[in-house]
Amino acid sequence: MKNKNLLGLYGGNKIINFKFKKYNSIGKEELVAATKVIKSGHLSSFVGSWPSSDGRSSFYGGKKVLEFENQICKFFNVKYAVTVNSWTSGLVIAVGALDIEPGDEIIVSPWTMCASVTCIINWLAIPIFADINKDTFNLDPDDVEKKITKRTKAIILPDIFGHPADIEKFLRIKKKYNLKIITDNAQSIGAKFKNKYVGGFFDMGGFSFNHHKHINTGEGGVVVTNSKRYAERLKLIRNHGEAVVQKRNISKINNIIGNNFRLGEIESAIGIEQIKKLTRIINYRQQLASNISSHLSRLKGLIVPVIKKGYTHSFYYYGLRINTKIIKTSKKQIVKALKAEGVPIREKYENIHLLPMFKKKIAFGNSGIPWILNTNNLKIIYKKGICPKAENINKNEYMGIPLCDYDFNHKNILFIISAFQKIWENFIKFR
Repeated sequence: MKNKNLLGLYGGNKIINFKFKKYNSIGKEELVAATKVIKSGHLSSFVGSWPSSDGRSSFYGGKKVLEFENQICKFFNVKYAVTVNSWTSGLVIAVGALDIEPGDEIIVSPWTMCASVTCIINWLAIPIFADINKDTFNLDPDDVEKKITKRTKAIILPDIFGHPADIEKFLRIKKKYNLKIITDNAQSIGAKFKNKYVGGFFDMGGFSFNHHKHINTGEGGVVVTNSKRYAERLKLIRNHGEAVVQKRNISKINNIIGNNFRLGEIESAIGIEQIKKLTRIINYRQQLASNISSHLSRLKGLIVPVIKKGYTHSFYYYGLRINTKIIKTSKKQIVKALKAEGVPIREKYENIHLLPMFKKKIAFGNSGIPWILNTNNLKIIYKKGICPKAENINKNEYMGIPLCDYDFNHKNILFIISAFQKIWENFIKFR
């Protein structure tokens, strides 16, 4: 095994000397669908009142919104789908629909996009971070159970990179402690557990349709549920619910102060066409990932994505880990070498509990209610060390290939594999 230094490695021929094509799932079908909506002149039919002036229930949206929601229900085999203008909005209305009160605790992962956490603060509840499973990067159910207190009301369960969280264990936790669970399936659309799509296993789930997801409407998202009560509360919070509760004789109005989180007719028309492509997109992404794994799994000290028994993986990202007990070369050096060979590699996934707003500005007074302040008079509960596995994996082990960013073909994947092989053969040092 040859061990060349970085300068020697950089001096060789670069494996990848071209730019990868950006991922784009939009085609002619979406153009035709969007054009029809524009020609109709009805870009949105939402009205924030009850009943609407035309005598119909436009409170729930227009023709394309309702059609898109119906298609989502059919595809994912759920009873209700509530579209929104982003999955961030979807998380906000989902937490609100749970009857969360100020000071309630909601357990969440530090290894996620910040919206999975800020949606909790939106309702003046308290995010409690639990650590992650090193194999899937998802919440560790054992650590979650340790974090449950009398004030715990819910869990937000992200599916990171496309592998579902441990559904069976979290169903047991839900039942044992009588908790509500929202699954954040933004990255796992199309993934399955026991041949059933994720999203419908718990109280609520949902998907993102922003531009770099498997399917997209530019911006957008959807909350799915099998609960009629939750579905109605989701729709109220989506569309200025406070303005309609009196006419609709709704007595339980906590958390019904609504927003304009509505999805337009153009985005919905695009979504109708996009969902027709989802199975093909997922299957192809899985083929690419399988090809990568079949080669990279042979490289000593490199851990390819794990797929647990009974689950499928939708591969939003292809998440790798370095076995630091085997490899002496640091992650930083390996990433630098991969980038020098033209590999689009990511070396970090944000630990949310270490963001400045959590470390420095979110504090809790004696009442337990969070206040966005910059003060030393209140106790700061977020600090380095509360999620040691997530912190260590992020710093020393994790690397990711962003399959969501590029329209890779099998030839592209062979170049990426060759770059890894070159670096492992000429640069990596082992213990």
